[in-house]
Amino acid sequence: MIILIVLSLSIFTMSVRSGDTGVLGLLRSGFTTVATPFRAVGSAVTAPIYGLGNIFANLTADQATLSELRDQNEALRQRNVELEEKALMADRLAALMEIQSTYNLQSIAAKVISGSTDSWASTVTIDKGSAAGLAVGMPVLDGTGVIGQIISVAPNSSVVRLIYDENSSVPAMIQSNRAQGMLNGSASGGLTLDLVRSDLNAEIDNIVVTSGLGGVYPKGLPIGRITIVERNPGALYLEISVEAFARVQSLEEVLVITSLTDEQRATEEDIAEADAQEMSAVSNVPEVQTLAQSPDEEGEG
Repeated sequence: MIILIVLSLSIFTMSVRSGDTGVLGLLRSGFTTVATPFRAVGSAVTAPIYGLGNIFANLTADQATLSELRDQNEALRQRNVELEEKALMADRLAALMEIQSTYNLQSIAAKVISGSTDSWASTVTIDKGSAAGLAVGMPVLDGTGVIGQIISVAPNSSVVRLIYDENSSVPAMIQSNRAQGMLNGSASGGLTLDLVRSDLNAEIDNIVVTSGLGGVYPKGLPIGRITIVERNPGALYLEISVEAFARVQSLEEVLVITSLTDEQRATEEDIAEADAQEMSAVSNVPEVQTLAQSPDEEGEG
């Protein structure tokens, strides 16, 4: 044992003194050169083993840790959905506030809680009723324009007849030239602007707004745009199809207009102009609906 210790110390001392230039340095260098290929092969062989070991460690990770990660992922997903819903609601409410401010509307906000329960009618039910001051006949709109009119009221809910319903009629006019007409729904769900004289101008993409006649809807509220105009020879009126701005299939929040200001009502001049247009077209045709007639007189349209 003593001899081995003395021999080791001698070799160590010689290595330190001679460095890389002595006999031992040359031997060490030669051994490194010979061993390098074997070390490279060994690393290549053992690397996949280490990788498999890491994968195995992950697969055999603590079940509590994996469960916690899954819970965190689910919580993040739900939070993203919640934030997206809040952002969409904020956009809808901002649109309602903008139309309320733009037209200076006296109104109450409400939520749509159900669609029509009758396949023959186009209605929605909202979560405000007589307890909130709502009444039959009040017009309803969303952030894009007119959607309908209240036809029945309970203490905490109301039924709104949509403008697409075949019993709906809204006094309306073409915004660009003030040509008066009556916007009617249909059984097919389409909208037509009727009673517009054939000698008046109507073009595709013209905007249609409420005329204020009848005293129900404020004057100038957006309704939709003209999509089809047909002029039939000898006809008194144009045949006009309208596409509403409001998408009633996706309604969630609405405004109910509770009262009109004097500025929002049709003026005497508006009524006289509507009557003049009507008399010019139907002087020889009996029993034609008058443009200034209120939708209420048509069955709470």
